[in-house]
Amino acid sequence: MLYTVSRSPYHDDFNAMLGLVSDTDDVLLIQNGVLLGINENRYLAELLRSGAGIYALKEDLDARGLFEQISDRVKVLDYSGFVSLTVKHQQNFAW
Repeated sequence: MLYTVSRSPYHDDFNAMLGLVSDTDDVLLIQNGVLLGINENRYLAELLRSGAGIYALKEDLDARGLFEQISDRVKVLDYSGFVSLTVKHQQNFAW
């Protein structure tokens, strides 16, 4: 499953999502959800332990001036990569 996270982890019940994500899933950080991918973020460490693929949309990182602060464990992709992830996963859950 592809999980798209568009809100800051500080404004949601992020732990509920963590209980759903597995190592066969991918998580795409978009809009304010890219805050989750910042280095030293406690929620990112928890998400990485799930084994899921973690991605962030480059355009949203650039718009927020966060590109240099993103963890090297988060794969940065463009809109074309976003489309590829949606094709890869038949199911999508927006968080």
